[in-house]
Amino acid sequence: QVQLVESGGGLVQAGGSLRLSCVASGTIFTLNNMGWYRQAPGKQRDLVARITSGGVTNYADSVKGRFAISRDNAKNTVYLQMNSLKPEDTAVYYCTADILGFGRARDYWGQGTQVTVSS
Repeated sequence: QVQLVESGGGLVQAGGSLRLSCVASGTIFTLNNMGWYRQAPGKQRDLVARITSGGVTNYADSVKGRFAISRDNAKNTVYLQMNSLKPEDTAVYYCTADILGFGRARDYWGQGTQVTVSS
């Protein structure tokens, strides 16, 4: 059974920083692409950042230059460093990973962590 568990969310003032972490556990043969999505109330879930197993990254335009995604393959962990936070960054942030365990590779999702940015 594969699980993704996020941590690091919270309440921060505009201009502040937060670092999200997501650990994958369980039977993992291959950990492929990992990423972060976010969903604000009443809106769809959107991609924030993604990182390949080789470390290639891509970002939503709204977070470029402010957020940085990274991963530690030895720890099966992906991070999202969020700087210069804005109220519009307020959302539930979800970790996702393409994982090969028993059976076919598929996408797994974490339970989400709330990020609230006050003005």
